[in-house]
Amino acid sequence: MPHRFSTRTNWNTAESAYAKTIREARLAGKTLYDLTASNPTICGLAYDRDAILSPLLQPEALAYEPDARGLLRARVAVAAYYAEHGAPVTADVLQLTTSTSEAYSYLFRLLCNPGDEVLVAQPGYPLFEFLADLEDVRLRPFPLFYDHGWCMDFESLEQAVTPRTRALMVVHPNNPTGHFTTAQERLRLEQICQRHGLALIVDEVFLDYSLEEILPACSFVSGEHPVLTFVLSGMSKIAALPQMKVGWIASAGPEDQLHEALARLEVVADTFLSLNAPVQHALPHWLEHREGIQRQIRQRTRANLLFLDQSLSGRSQVSRLQAQAGWSVVLRVPALDADERAVLRLAVEQGVVCHPGSFYGFPRQGWLVLSLLTPEAEFQTGVKRLIRHFDTE
Repeated sequence: MPHRFSTRTNWNTAESAYAKTIREARLAGKTLYDLTASNPTICGLAYDRDAILSPLLQPEALAYEPDARGLLRARVAVAAYYAEHGAPVTADVLQLTTSTSEAYSYLFRLLCNPGDEVLVAQPGYPLFEFLADLEDVRLRPFPLFYDHGWCMDFESLEQAVTPRTRALMVVHPNNPTGHFTTAQERLRLEQICQRHGLALIVDEVFLDYSLEEILPACSFVSGEHPVLTFVLSGMSKIAALPQMKVGWIASAGPEDQLHEALARLEVVADTFLSLNAPVQHALPHWLEHREGIQRQIRQRTRANLLFLDQSLSGRSQVSRLQAQAGWSVVLRVPALDADERAVLRLAVEQGVVCHPGSFYGFPRQGWLVLSLLTPEAEFQTGVKRLIRHFDTE
Protein backbone atom coordinates (compact mmCIF):
# COMPACT_ATOMS: atom_id res chain seq x y z
CA MET A 1 0.00 0.00 0.00
CA PRO A 2 1.46 3.42 -0.92
CA HIS A 3 2.28 5.84 1.87
CA ARG A 4 -0.47 8.33 2.66
CA PHE A 5 0.54 11.97 2.93
CA SER A 6 -1.39 14.79 4.49
CA THR A 7 -3.85 16.52 2.18
CA ARG A 8 -2.58 19.86 3.49
CA THR A 9 0.62 19.31 1.47
CA ASN A 10 -1.13 18.06 -1.65
CA TRP A 11 0.44 20.68 -3.91
CA ASN A 12 1.52 20.33 -7.50
CA THR A 13 5.31 20.25 -7.12
CA ALA A 14 6.08 19.52 -10.77
CA GLU A 15 8.47 21.97 -12.41
CA SER A 16 6.65 24.49 -14.60
CA ALA A 17 7.66 25.02 -18.23
CA TYR A 18 8.82 28.51 -17.31
CA ALA A 19 10.99 27.35 -14.39
CA LYS A 20 12.45 24.60 -16.56
CA THR A 21 13.31 27.07 -19.32
CA ILE A 22 15.09 29.41 -16.89
CA ARG A 23 16.99 26.56 -15.24
CA GLU A 24 18.14 25.11 -18.54
CA ALA A 25 19.16 28.53 -19.86
CA ARG A 26 21.34 29.13 -16.81
CA LEU A 27 22.89 25.66 -17.05
CA ALA A 28 23.70 26.38 -20.69
CA GLY A 29 25.44 29.61 -19.71
CA LYS A 30 22.95 31.90 -21.45
CA THR A 31 23.01 35.52 -20.27
CA LEU A 32 19.78 36.34 -18.45
CA TYR A 33 18.57 39.69 -17.16
CA ASP A 34 16.77 38.86 -13.95
CA LEU A 35 14.03 41.40 -13.25
CA THR A 36 12.63 39.25 -10.42
CA ALA A 37 15.61 39.63 -8.03
CA SER A 38 14.31 40.04 -4.48
CA ASN A 39 17.11 38.59 -2.35
CA PRO A 40 18.97 41.68 -1.10
CA THR A 41 22.04 39.70 -0.06
CA ILE A 42 22.90 38.86 -3.69
CA CYS A 43 21.87 42.13 -5.37
CA GLY A 44 25.16 43.99 -5.09
CA LEU A 45 24.37 46.01 -1.97
CA ALA A 46 27.25 47.04 0.31
CA TYR A 47 26.80 45.37 3.69
CA ASP A 48 28.88 46.42 6.68
CA ARG A 49 30.20 42.94 7.47
CA ASP A 50 31.70 43.74 10.89
CA ALA A 51 28.68 45.74 12.03
CA ILE A 52 26.38 42.82 11.18
CA LEU A 53 28.47 39.88 12.39
CA SER A 54 30.21 41.26 15.47
CA PRO A 55 26.97 41.65 17.51
CA LEU A 56 26.48 37.88 17.17
CA LEU A 57 29.59 37.33 19.32
CA GLN A 58 28.20 38.83 22.51
CA PRO A 59 29.04 36.56 25.49
CA GLU A 60 25.50 36.95 26.86
CA ALA A 61 24.35 34.70 24.03
CA LEU A 62 26.03 31.74 25.76
CA ALA A 63 23.39 31.85 28.49
CA TYR A 64 20.01 30.24 27.89
CA GLU A 65 17.29 32.63 29.01
CA PRO A 66 14.06 31.21 27.61
CA ASP A 67 11.39 33.88 27.21
CA ALA A 68 8.44 32.92 25.04
CA ARG A 69 7.88 36.53 23.95
CA GLY A 70 11.56 37.12 23.19
CA LEU A 71 14.28 38.74 25.30
CA LEU A 72 13.16 42.02 26.83
CA ARG A 73 16.19 43.89 25.45
CA ALA A 74 15.26 42.83 21.92
CA ARG A 75 11.59 43.75 22.34
CA VAL A 76 12.53 47.17 23.73
CA ALA A 77 14.58 47.76 20.56
CA VAL A 78 11.58 46.87 18.39
CA ALA A 79 9.44 49.26 20.44
CA ALA A 80 12.01 52.00 19.76
CA TYR A 81 11.72 51.29 16.03
CA TYR A 82 7.98 51.96 16.19
CA ALA A 83 8.52 55.07 18.30
CA GLU A 84 10.61 56.47 15.43
CA HIS A 85 7.56 55.93 13.22
CA GLY A 86 5.40 57.91 15.62
CA ALA A 87 3.75 54.71 16.84
CA PRO A 88 4.38 54.31 20.57
CA VAL A 89 4.14 50.73 21.76
CA THR A 90 5.39 48.88 24.83
CA ALA A 91 7.56 45.77 24.82
CA ASP A 92 4.76 43.89 26.59
CA VAL A 93 2.64 43.69 23.42
CA LEU A 94 5.47 42.46 21.20
CA GLN A 95 6.04 38.82 20.30
CA LEU A 96 9.29 37.90 18.56
CA THR A 97 9.28 35.16 15.91
CA THR A 98 11.83 33.70 13.53
CA SER A 99 10.09 35.32 10.55
CA THR A 100 6.85 36.90 9.43
CA SER A 101 5.97 33.47 8.01
CA GLU A 102 6.13 32.03 11.52
CA ALA A 103 4.15 35.04 12.77
CA TYR A 104 1.35 34.18 10.33
CA SER A 105 1.47 30.59 11.53
CA TYR A 106 1.10 31.73 15.16
CA LEU A 107 -1.86 33.97 14.27
CA PHE A 108 -3.66 31.33 12.22
CA ARG A 109 -3.34 28.97 15.19
CA LEU A 110 -4.52 31.67 17.57
CA LEU A 111 -7.55 32.79 15.59
CA CYS A 112 -8.72 29.84 13.47
CA ASN A 113 -10.00 26.32 13.82
CA PRO A 114 -9.42 23.91 10.92
CA GLY A 115 -11.56 24.98 7.99
CA ASP A 116 -11.98 28.59 9.17
CA GLU A 117 -11.38 31.42 6.73
CA VAL A 118 -9.21 34.51 6.46
CA LEU A 119 -9.88 37.28 3.94
CA VAL A 120 -6.92 38.55 1.92
CA ALA A 121 -6.56 41.21 -0.78
CA GLN A 122 -5.70 40.07 -4.31
CA PRO A 123 -3.36 40.68 -6.14
CA GLY A 124 -1.12 39.56 -3.33
CA TYR A 125 1.88 37.47 -2.37
CA PRO A 126 1.42 33.74 -3.25
CA LEU A 127 3.21 32.46 -0.13
CA PHE A 128 0.08 33.17 1.95
CA GLU A 129 -1.76 30.27 0.34
CA PHE A 130 0.92 27.79 1.43
CA LEU A 131 1.02 29.18 4.97
CA ALA A 132 -2.74 28.86 5.24
CA ASP A 133 -2.74 25.32 3.84
CA LEU A 134 -0.26 24.19 6.48
CA GLU A 135 -2.59 25.41 9.23
CA ASP A 136 -5.77 24.00 7.60
CA VAL A 137 -7.04 27.54 7.06
CA ARG A 138 -8.81 28.67 3.90
CA LEU A 139 -7.97 32.03 2.31
CA ARG A 140 -10.83 33.91 0.67
CA PRO A 141 -9.62 36.68 -1.67
CA PHE A 142 -11.26 40.03 -2.15
CA PRO A 143 -10.22 42.20 -5.10
CA LEU A 144 -8.14 45.31 -5.40
CA PHE A 145 -8.96 47.41 -8.45
CA TYR A 146 -6.98 50.05 -10.29
CA ASP A 147 -8.38 53.47 -11.15
CA HIS A 148 -5.55 56.03 -11.28
CA GLY A 149 -4.24 54.19 -8.21
CA TRP A 150 -5.05 51.03 -6.28
CA CYS A 151 -8.25 50.79 -4.21
CA MET A 152 -9.99 48.12 -2.15
CA ASP A 153 -13.31 46.76 -3.36
CA PHE A 154 -15.20 47.05 -0.07
CA GLU A 155 -18.48 45.78 -1.50
CA SER A 156 -16.80 42.54 -2.59
CA LEU A 157 -14.98 42.39 0.73
CA GLU A 158 -18.25 42.46 2.68
CA GLN A 159 -19.72 39.81 0.39
CA ALA A 160 -16.73 37.54 1.02
CA VAL A 161 -17.43 37.35 4.77
CA THR A 162 -19.01 34.07 5.87
CA PRO A 163 -19.85 32.57 9.28
CA ARG A 164 -16.42 30.91 9.21
CA THR A 165 -14.44 34.10 8.59
CA ARG A 166 -12.11 34.87 11.50
CA ALA A 167 -9.70 37.55 10.27
CA LEU A 168 -8.89 40.04 7.53
CA MET A 169 -5.35 40.34 6.15
CA VAL A 170 -3.85 43.50 4.65
CA VAL A 171 -0.32 44.12 3.37
CA HIS A 172 0.72 47.76 3.95
CA PRO A 173 2.25 48.63 1.52
CA ASN A 174 0.96 45.87 -0.70
CA ASN A 175 3.23 43.45 -2.51
CA PRO A 176 3.37 43.61 -5.52
CA THR A 177 1.10 46.62 -6.21
CA GLY A 178 3.10 48.94 -3.92
CA HIS A 179 0.18 50.95 -2.56
CA PHE A 180 -0.33 52.09 1.02
CA THR A 181 -3.63 51.54 2.81
CA THR A 182 -5.10 55.02 3.29
CA ALA A 183 -6.49 56.35 6.58
CA GLN A 184 -10.00 56.17 5.10
CA GLU A 185 -9.49 52.57 4.02
CA ARG A 186 -8.16 51.67 7.46
CA LEU A 187 -11.29 53.13 9.05
CA ARG A 188 -13.55 51.09 6.78
CA LEU A 189 -11.54 47.92 7.40
CA GLU A 190 -11.88 48.39 11.15
CA GLN A 191 -15.62 49.03 10.81
CA ILE A 192 -16.03 45.80 8.82
CA CYS A 193 -14.03 43.90 11.42
CA GLN A 194 -16.19 45.36 14.19
CA ARG A 195 -19.43 44.41 12.43
CA HIS A 196 -18.37 40.83 11.81
CA GLY A 197 -16.20 40.16 14.87
CA LEU A 198 -12.98 39.78 12.88
CA ALA A 199 -9.35 40.33 13.81
CA LEU A 200 -7.18 42.54 11.57
CA ILE A 201 -3.75 41.25 10.47
CA VAL A 202 -1.43 43.82 8.87
CA ASP A 203 1.88 42.95 7.19
CA GLU A 204 4.21 45.98 7.16
CA VAL A 205 7.52 44.49 6.02
CA PHE A 206 7.95 47.11 3.25
CA LEU A 207 6.86 50.08 5.40
CA ASP A 208 10.27 51.79 5.27
CA TYR A 209 10.61 51.72 1.49
CA SER A 210 8.65 54.60 0.07
CA LEU A 211 9.29 55.27 -3.61
CA GLU A 212 8.49 58.96 -3.13
CA GLU A 213 10.63 61.34 -1.09
CA ILE A 214 7.80 63.07 0.76
CA LEU A 215 5.30 60.24 1.13
CA PRO A 216 4.75 59.54 4.86
CA ALA A 217 4.59 55.93 5.99
CA CYS A 218 2.11 55.51 8.85
CA SER A 219 2.15 52.21 10.73
CA PHE A 220 -1.04 50.48 11.84
CA VAL A 221 0.59 50.32 15.27
CA SER A 222 -0.26 54.02 15.63
CA GLY A 223 -3.68 55.42 16.50
CA GLU A 224 -6.71 53.86 18.12
CA HIS A 225 -7.46 50.15 17.77
CA PRO A 226 -11.17 49.40 18.05
CA VAL A 227 -10.60 45.79 16.95
CA LEU A 228 -8.00 43.17 17.75
CA THR A 229 -5.06 44.09 15.50
CA PHE A 230 -1.80 42.27 14.80
CA VAL A 231 0.99 44.09 12.93
CA LEU A 232 3.80 41.98 11.44
CA SER A 233 7.30 42.94 10.36
CA GLY A 234 10.89 41.77 10.60
CA MET A 235 14.52 42.15 9.69
CA SER A 236 14.25 40.40 6.32
CA LYS A 237 13.18 43.72 4.80
CA ILE A 238 13.81 46.33 7.53
CA ALA A 239 17.57 45.63 7.56
CA ALA A 240 17.74 43.46 4.42
CA LEU A 241 18.82 40.47 6.53
CA PRO A 242 16.57 37.57 5.50
CA GLN A 243 19.21 35.05 6.55
CA MET A 244 19.09 36.16 10.20
CA LYS A 245 15.49 34.98 10.60
CA VAL A 246 13.87 37.39 13.03
CA GLY A 247 10.41 38.93 12.90
CA TRP A 248 7.68 40.00 15.29
CA ILE A 249 4.02 40.64 15.99
CA ALA A 250 2.85 43.91 17.57
CA SER A 251 -0.60 43.38 19.07
CA ALA A 252 -3.24 45.98 19.87
CA GLY A 253 -6.98 46.20 20.49
CA PRO A 254 -9.62 46.40 23.21
CA GLU A 255 -7.98 45.65 26.55
CA ASP A 256 -9.88 42.48 27.44
CA GLN A 257 -9.38 40.90 23.99
CA LEU A 258 -5.76 42.01 23.84
CA HIS A 259 -4.95 40.51 27.25
CA GLU A 260 -6.34 37.11 26.26
CA ALA A 261 -4.70 37.18 22.84
CA LEU A 262 -1.28 37.92 24.33
CA ALA A 263 -1.65 35.13 26.88
CA ARG A 264 -2.58 32.61 24.21
CA LEU A 265 0.19 33.79 21.84
CA GLU A 266 2.72 33.31 24.62
CA VAL A 267 1.68 29.67 25.03
CA VAL A 268 1.98 29.09 21.26
CA ALA A 269 5.46 30.63 21.25
CA ASP A 270 6.52 28.83 24.44
CA THR A 271 5.71 25.52 22.77
CA PHE A 272 8.43 26.12 20.17
CA LEU A 273 10.89 28.70 21.63
CA SER A 274 12.24 29.00 18.09
CA LEU A 275 14.20 32.27 18.17
CA ASN A 276 17.90 31.80 18.97
CA ALA A 277 19.86 33.83 21.54
CA PRO A 278 22.65 35.32 19.36
CA VAL A 279 20.11 36.88 17.00
CA GLN A 280 18.05 38.32 19.85
CA HIS A 281 21.12 39.93 21.40
CA ALA A 282 22.18 41.32 18.02
CA LEU A 283 18.75 42.67 17.11
CA PRO A 284 19.07 46.06 18.91
CA HIS A 285 22.33 46.77 17.09
CA TRP A 286 20.93 45.81 13.68
CA LEU A 287 17.87 47.99 14.17
CA GLU A 288 19.99 50.92 15.29
CA HIS A 289 22.16 50.71 12.16
CA ARG A 290 19.47 49.84 9.59
CA GLU A 291 19.50 53.21 7.83
CA GLY A 292 22.70 52.52 5.86
CA ILE A 293 21.28 49.55 3.98
CA GLN A 294 17.82 51.11 3.73
CA ARG A 295 19.30 54.18 2.07
CA GLN A 296 21.01 52.01 -0.54
CA ILE A 297 17.80 50.14 -1.28
CA ARG A 298 15.73 53.31 -1.59
CA GLN A 299 18.33 54.81 -3.92
CA ARG A 300 18.31 51.62 -6.02
CA THR A 301 14.53 51.25 -6.26
CA ARG A 302 13.95 54.94 -7.00
CA ALA A 303 16.70 55.04 -9.64
CA ASN A 304 15.31 51.95 -11.36
CA LEU A 305 11.80 53.37 -11.26
CA LEU A 306 13.01 56.64 -12.77
CA PHE A 307 14.79 54.78 -15.58
CA LEU A 308 11.69 52.71 -16.23
CA ASP A 309 9.48 55.79 -16.45
CA GLN A 310 11.91 57.55 -18.78
CA SER A 311 12.08 54.46 -20.99
CA LEU A 312 8.28 54.16 -21.16
CA SER A 313 7.68 57.85 -21.84
CA GLY A 314 5.71 58.33 -25.04
CA ARG A 315 5.09 54.61 -25.52
CA SER A 316 1.67 53.00 -25.66
CA GLN A 317 2.47 49.27 -25.75
CA VAL A 318 3.80 49.09 -22.20
CA SER A 319 2.79 51.21 -19.21
CA ARG A 320 3.39 51.00 -15.50
CA LEU A 321 0.85 51.23 -12.73
CA GLN A 322 1.19 53.67 -9.87
CA ALA A 323 3.35 52.39 -6.99
CA GLN A 324 4.03 54.18 -3.71
CA ALA A 325 6.37 51.83 -1.89
CA GLY A 326 8.10 48.47 -1.84
CA TRP A 327 10.50 46.66 -4.15
CA SER A 328 8.17 45.82 -7.05
CA VAL A 329 6.36 47.50 -9.92
CA VAL A 330 3.49 46.28 -12.11
CA LEU A 331 3.45 46.71 -15.88
CA ARG A 332 0.47 46.59 -18.23
CA VAL A 333 1.46 44.92 -21.50
CA PRO A 334 -0.48 43.83 -24.60
CA ALA A 335 -2.77 40.96 -23.63
CA LEU A 336 -1.94 38.90 -26.69
CA ASP A 337 -1.05 35.77 -24.79
CA ALA A 338 -1.49 34.14 -21.40
CA ASP A 339 0.87 35.70 -18.85
CA GLU A 340 2.83 32.46 -18.39
CA ARG A 341 3.44 32.14 -22.13
CA ALA A 342 4.29 35.83 -22.40
CA VAL A 343 7.08 35.60 -19.81
CA LEU A 344 8.31 32.36 -21.37
CA ARG A 345 8.70 34.12 -24.73
CA LEU A 346 10.48 37.02 -23.04
CA ALA A 347 12.96 34.63 -21.46
CA VAL A 348 13.58 32.66 -24.67
CA GLU A 349 13.70 35.56 -27.12
CA GLN A 350 15.19 38.36 -25.02
CA GLY A 351 16.80 36.64 -22.03
CA VAL A 352 14.59 38.72 -19.72
CA VAL A 353 13.24 37.09 -16.57
CA CYS A 354 10.13 38.59 -14.98
CA HIS A 355 7.06 37.36 -13.11
CA PRO A 356 3.66 36.89 -14.75
CA GLY A 357 0.80 38.74 -13.11
CA SER A 358 -0.99 35.42 -12.57
CA PHE A 359 1.74 34.53 -10.06
CA TYR A 360 0.23 37.20 -7.78
CA GLY A 361 -3.40 36.57 -8.62
CA PHE A 362 -4.05 39.22 -11.25
CA PRO A 363 -7.42 38.30 -12.75
CA ARG A 364 -6.66 38.63 -16.48
CA GLN A 365 -3.70 38.38 -18.83
CA GLY A 366 -1.54 41.35 -19.73
CA TRP A 367 0.36 41.95 -16.47
CA LEU A 368 4.05 41.68 -15.62
CA VAL A 369 5.72 42.24 -12.24
CA LEU A 370 9.31 43.50 -12.06
CA SER A 371 11.62 43.84 -9.08
CA LEU A 372 13.13 47.28 -8.53
CA LEU A 373 15.87 45.69 -6.42
CA THR A 374 17.70 44.38 -9.48
CA PRO A 375 21.19 45.97 -9.91
CA GLU A 376 20.81 49.09 -12.03
CA ALA A 377 22.89 48.05 -15.06
CA GLU A 378 21.09 44.70 -15.31
CA PHE A 379 17.71 46.38 -14.77
CA GLN A 380 18.35 48.92 -17.54
CA THR A 381 19.39 46.31 -20.08
CA GLY A 382 16.46 44.07 -19.14
CA VAL A 383 13.95 46.92 -19.45
CA LYS A 384 15.32 47.94 -22.86
CA ARG A 385 14.98 44.37 -24.11
CA LEU A 386 11.48 44.04 -22.64
CA ILE A 387 10.31 47.22 -24.36
CA ARG A 388 11.90 46.16 -27.65
CA HIS A 389 10.10 42.83 -27.40
CA PHE A 390 6.66 44.44 -27.12
CA ASP A 391 7.46 47.15 -29.68
CA THR A 392 7.91 44.40 -32.26
CA GLU A 393 4.83 42.36 -31.24
